[in-house]
Amino acid sequence: MRFFSSTHEFAYSWEEVSTNNWRKYCPWNDKAEHVIGVDTLSRSLDPTTHILRTERLITCKQAAPALMKRFLGAEDTSYVYEVSYVDPAAKRVTMLSQNMTWSELLSVQEKVVYTPGSLSGRTTFEQSAKIIALCGGWQKIKNTIEEYSVERFKQNALKGREGFERVLAVSRQVFAEQRERAREEKMGA
Repeated sequence: MRFFSSTHEFAYSWEEVSTNNWRKYCPWNDKAEHVIGVDTLSRSLDPTTHILRTERLITCKQAAPALMKRFLGAEDTSYVYEVSYVDPAAKRVTMLSQNMTWSELLSVQEKVVYTPGSLSGRTTFEQSAKIIALCGGWQKIKNTIEEYSVERFKQNALKGREGFERVLAVSRQVFAEQRERAREEKMGA
């Protein structure tokens, strides 16, 4: 079993981050070209707590390691199941994800939490993952698989954060331009 954790502070408000979380895999994110589909499976709003719960299936196209292709006939398409909770009262977004592809061999459980940062207009991003090789056999093989997987997870986490940073920047610019156009139209009317 291996663990990964990372904390980062975005220079964007919680409102911007929580709204743009749904755009994380849009064309603005040039670091997520491997994501080929995001399907919303269900969405519900708790009438008492106002917590929005969403289930999504994320489809990725990534080259599988050559060893897995050779021995397991692994495909380049993989699936991730994600459940997220947006709590507007607590200003907290929590996302939990689990790999579905190769899940009988490797379990990757990820948790992401967005909360208001220590300074106004900033958002704290906490990411953690637990990676467990489930394949039978020697512990040395399991350790090697887990070490490889956590290293790859770390690299992808950095790319994901950079890509989301770009989504936040483009979104801020686009919405500022739209607000300016609306203001100009209102002034001209």
